[in-house]
Amino acid sequence: MKKTPAAAATTSGQPLQAALAAVQLIPSEVPLSVRAATDADSFTPGDPAVVATFVGGVSADLVVIVDQSIDQALQGAAGAAGATVSVSDALRPALEAAAATLGQGVLSDVRVGEGTEVAILAADETEVFALEAAGQVHGWFGVRVRPGSPTTSASTARSAKASGGATMRMLYDVEMTLTAEIGRAKLPVRQVLDLTPGTIIELDRVAGSPADLMVNGRLIARGEVVVIDEDYGLRVTEIVEQGENA
Repeated sequence: MKKTPAAAATTSGQPLQAALAAVQLIPSEVPLSVRAATDADSFTPGDPAVVATFVGGVSADLVVIVDQSIDQALQGAAGAAGATVSVSDALRPALEAAAATLGQGVLSDVRVGEGTEVAILAADETEVFALEAAGQVHGWFGVRVRPGSPTTSASTARSAKASGGATMRMLYDVEMTLTAEIGRAKLPVRQVLDLTPGTIIELDRVAGSPADLMVNGRLIARGEVVVIDEDYGLRVTEIVEQGENA
């Protein structure tokens, strides 16, 4: 794998933080670690890969490639549970975690690479990281920051803050999916498979508690569930500060 000058020079900063966040959520039977790719590295064309685009103060293309061992383990676990899991669904949490390190913005739908991952990894501006365990590479993570995106230096960070309003205005017409969550429950796979019509699942909140309003898995507000013309709605009662999500 070609080692670009940019990748060789960068051992910290946003690309590395994105890789470290992503690797924690990549399904694997062994713990994975991150290291910068070298000239001696190469990936196998045809391995399962997903890509997504993040648009925000820092805009970037993100790619995750996993080897067949991870894909087979994933499909085996899904099959044992009687479920079907696509590679894009399985790796989306990893890309969401990586995107969260880039700041405010919107992550596109996660899609199967179908060859686009090769173009992203081959680009000069892409920083590539190997995902390995016990010295064996099990996957790759790449970040290609779009031209014009601010860097992580203090001076450009101040500049990005000053121009943040203009950047966000570019996103005003982007549709986002909001989810109202009234509670959660954790069940072992055995109980999930035993669910039948009429089963009652106890959630982790008492009746009357406010519901959470989520965007891309991030809590942004809380509110009361209401009925609007026979449809459910949410009356916002509290806006959640950004630090509360940390």
